[in-house]
Amino acid sequence: MSKRVLLIVTVIALAVLIAACAPAPTPAPTAAPPTAAPKPAAGITFGIVLVGPYNDHGWSEAHYTAAQYVKSKLPGSDFIYLDKLNPADRPGTTLEQVVNDMKSKGVRLILTTSDDFQTDTITVAPKFPDITFINASGDSVWKDGKNYKDIKNLGNFMGKMEYMKMVAGCSAALSTQTGKIGFLGPLINDETRRLADAAYLGAKYCWTTYAKKNVADLKFDVKWIGFWFNIPGVTLDPTKVATDFFNAGNDVVISGIDTTEALVVAGQRQAKGEKVWAVSYDYKDGCNEAPNACLGVPYFNWGPSYLKTVKDSQAGTWKPAWDWNGPDWSNLDNPDTGAVGFTFGKALSDANKATVQQFIKGLGDGSINLWKGPITLQDGTVYIKEGATATDKEIWYLPQLLQGMTGQSAPTK
Repeated sequence: MSKRVLLIVTVIALAVLIAACAPAPTPAPTAAPPTAAPKPAAGITFGIVLVGPYNDHGWSEAHYTAAQYVKSKLPGSDFIYLDKLNPADRPGTTLEQVVNDMKSKGVRLILTTSDDFQTDTITVAPKFPDITFINASGDSVWKDGKNYKDIKNLGNFMGKMEYMKMVAGCSAALSTQTGKIGFLGPLINDETRRLADAAYLGAKYCWTTYAKKNVADLKFDVKWIGFWFNIPGVTLDPTKVATDFFNAGNDVVISGIDTTEALVVAGQRQAKGEKVWAVSYDYKDGCNEAPNACLGVPYFNWGPSYLKTVKDSQAGTWKPAWDWNGPDWSNLDNPDTGAVGFTFGKALSDANKATVQQFIKGLGDGSINLWKGPITLQDGTVYIKEGATATDKEIWYLPQLLQGMTGQSAPTK
């Protein structure tokens, strides 16, 4: 072997030996799998069906505002609506047609927002088992109620407006200078009767307890127009009814209808120098129509109930329930909690406002309970005995106006 070949072999052997003794190379780190971006919550579009105009400054606008509240609180949510579903504005349009249209647009939750829709909602809901229905103010899901129906995709909720009507009655009783209060009512049914009765109970309590006046000197007259708002040729004209109240010496009119005629008329008359006032209804900003004549507004705050319902529907956890939701007594006007509230009007004097606040405090802590007997019906029947307290069922289904009130207790047959 030549020296050159021997040198090459030696070099190769030495290289092999060095390689064998060298530590193993550290493997390159394996890249971690990319983290998946969190999936956004699935959006939800719900539908609302309104009996009146969405901007009526009353009942329907309060519902429309609640739908906007959900949209602001729940990312990815949206709503569609149909307003003025009533025989005058949309003759021939049925709730079933509206539901079919909303379903075609992807809606799987529909709120029908009037007791006027209860019968149709009960009929339509079973035809659309893949849609959840809420009938606001109805009682068809209440197992202890008189109208229970076992429908798996239907629920009800309502605010305990009776408390705020008591506050309205108190405000009226403290403000009246004639002792005559008019109540402008819509149609006659369980809901409207108990709300008128609640207003009278509040008025009577504050008239006798705070104003120290004789209950016999308090006049509380109820007139019904026939529907939730004016339908020319069908209902009584609420502007005329409010005018008639004032002409008859009632210096305060409490509104129980969806629209603001009572307050508008009061504002017009006050502008002419008359000392008259009104209590509006339904919508938090209802005093804006005539602030100088407005004693206050008992209003619905539907937002929290809407939000809970939409969230439950979105999560697939919704179950049928009948919810009669009360106020947040710790903060009556908290938009995120209570179902009902009361806006104090500019026309309520500071002294009377302080007294009304005292009344509200008593309602909230239970020291004032106006559902405690004796409660006597218009025909003289004792409805709640002395010392007893009315049950939810007895309140919900009050069969008449109360003793001390004038007006019809039942529709004319």
